[in-house]
Amino acid sequence: MNQLPAYDLEQVRQDFPIHRTTIYLNHASISPVPEPVQRMMQIAIERLGTNPLAFYSPSEADPVSNIMSRFAKAIAGLINAARLDEITGISNTSAGLNAVGQAIDWRPGDNIVFAGVEFPSNAYPWMVLERFGVECRIVPPPYPGATVEAFEPLVDHRTRLIAASAVQYLTGHRADLMTLGAFCRQRDILFAVDAIQAAGHMPIDVQAMQIDILASGGQKSLMSAPGQGFLYVRDGVCRHLKPGIIGPASVQNWEHWAKYDLTPIHGAQRLMMGTPNVIGMAALIESIRYLQSLGLAAIDAWTRHLSQIAIEDLSAGGFTVITPEDDLGPIVTFRVGDPDNIEAA
Repeated sequence: MNQLPAYDLEQVRQDFPIHRTTIYLNHASISPVPEPVQRMMQIAIERLGTNPLAFYSPSEADPVSNIMSRFAKAIAGLINAARLDEITGISNTSAGLNAVGQAIDWRPGDNIVFAGVEFPSNAYPWMVLERFGVECRIVPPPYPGATVEAFEPLVDHRTRLIAASAVQYLTGHRADLMTLGAFCRQRDILFAVDAIQAAGHMPIDVQAMQIDILASGGQKSLMSAPGQGFLYVRDGVCRHLKPGIIGPASVQNWEHWAKYDLTPIHGAQRLMMGTPNVIGMAALIESIRYLQSLGLAAIDAWTRHLSQIAIEDLSAGGFTVITPEDDLGPIVTFRVGDPDNIEAA
């Protein structure tokens, strides 16, 4: 119980003004933003007032300059992407997965497999593809999340994509992305990951885990501003995507506005709609810098320790814990007998 993280916990607490009045436990919904990220957002807002073109200027001295390149470098470093052009900015997880789903060359009879405990952000973008004759095969309970054992009975030669959450929002199940990625790659199945409950909380290596597609908003475990996230698409996959949702930033000759040429630009930017959210990008870059300064492995070890304490205390208090202890992440879910009559302690 006296274990402490490998970083200065008291200093971290000082970086979160909400800690002065509140014990905040709702990161799985929306996280408070640390003061360094707030300051960076203020710098970005001020720059919009004094020099809005600074975001696109190559000035190393300005923390918001060349924002798209800085953003790609920050995300690539976070998830170990092989190339910067495998990264693009998105507004949220749904936007990223929808953009990918609408760009894959589906054929009637293809199928997608995912667990029946996925958040709608990782279900609806695939289910809407049924209009193209794509079948969604949904793993029923009692599986707590994404596992090879759950998916394998539903996979056949027409399975084109498996979608999984790195950490399940509902059960707290932490997926074995390494095993799932290998399973998919061996069968030439696209592996898509919703990382919003994991990115920033734990190390993610898209190359080692053989992840083809990964999307995340910034407002949960990345502790950044709502409305800005990122999308990763492996280069070998991205070059075959034909955008079904497109904007002026998606094409090769994007500067020639009067030439209506739909030839997609190389890389994941072909899935970006238009003007980037420069304030959100600046915030997310700073949030990643902040988290990496603490160490993602150290954050992961500490949050798993706290989750284990929560499970032990809840079990001792007579509650039924749903989160599997063997596949533990930063979310703990438990069942109460009469939730309507629960009073806050």
